[in-house]
Amino acid sequence: MYTATLIANPADANLTAEIVRNAADFLGGGRLVWLADGIACDIELSGRPEATEELWANLQQQRIDFVVQPSQGRAKRLLLADMDSTMIQQECIDELAVMAGVGERVAGITARAMNGELDFEAALRERVALLAGLDEAVIQQVLDTRITLMPGGPALVATMKANGAYAALVSGGFTDFTGPIAARLGFDENRANTLLRSDGKLTGEPASPILGRDAKVQALKEISARLGLTLGQTIAVGDGANDLGMLTLAGSGVALHAKPVVAAECDVRLNFADLTGLLYVQGYSAADFIEPVA
Repeated sequence: MYTATLIANPADANLTAEIVRNAADFLGGGRLVWLADGIACDIELSGRPEATEELWANLQQQRIDFVVQPSQGRAKRLLLADMDSTMIQQECIDELAVMAGVGERVAGITARAMNGELDFEAALRERVALLAGLDEAVIQQVLDTRITLMPGGPALVATMKANGAYAALVSGGFTDFTGPIAARLGFDENRANTLLRSDGKLTGEPASPILGRDAKVQALKEISARLGLTLGQTIAVGDGANDLGMLTLAGSGVALHAKPVVAAECDVRLNFADLTGLLYVQGYSAADFIEPVA
């Protein structure tokens, strides 16, 4: 058995019965299970559908995401999430760079690194070097005034945890940000790079070793093994080239609003849904969602 899931952005809620019926007809029919009116619907299939790229492209034009996967084992027991441009809407190093007066230069390097055009570690060291001398108090200022959560993130973490899952935030960014963001969202643990400082100022150097693509893969392996889970019981989400290793290794690797080089390598591509799309992918309905109190 396979399940095809159609997902719209909740802000649009533009998934109509007609769109779902047309998709089901294209797939040869199947039982419809609405997960949220106007937002998400499952189509239960008797086998794996072939040649779905035409349907996917058509639905993308209507701002609808489309995912096909085996029905068994959809709900995962471990969530491994990137932070920047995934659980939050910003790139933290870019926000620090704005405060240091080098925003445009750093943002350009970040974009190229996330597209896979630059070596991640070298690009990180280059960007951090441009922050040398920045007062460490600016970090809290950025957290307080420039960082916003990605829509759907609180419900994603709270709902998975309420159903027995473990949540880990694994970032190529910095512990100064992953610590507070993990605590705010309810992650069980977080891993990231460390910004070095001296006399209250950033030194322009990160601590070694650098947490990048390989470290995220290692985190997925280590945490799943520690919890006694198979990789098939894991779901990972990210948007940049340094996320590709964990996305392709996880049982379900979700490219969320991802760079083209990332989306091209992932079977689950969410270009319009918010983070609650990961819950619909796992078969949760909106009625199952846990919305934590702010």
